[in-house]
Amino acid sequence: MEVSEKPNIFRATRMFFQKCSRVLRVARKPTNYEVKQTSKVSALGILILGFIGFVVGIIYILFFS
Repeated sequence: MEVSEKPNIFRATRMFFQKCSRVLRVARKPTNYEVKQTSKVSALGILILGFIGFVVGIIYILFFS
């Protein structure tokens, strides 16, 4: 019979913090251009989703009310 090792909370916590520190070492602050591009793309996505919701609402009102 094989006995599985119990999960060690200290080892798991240490591994988590090692992974976090690795990510923080390679992370960098975005440039102004990247922030503006991300904002534009996000705003465009929100507008598209809002327009789709508006069209669905109008269709619902026209056909089901």
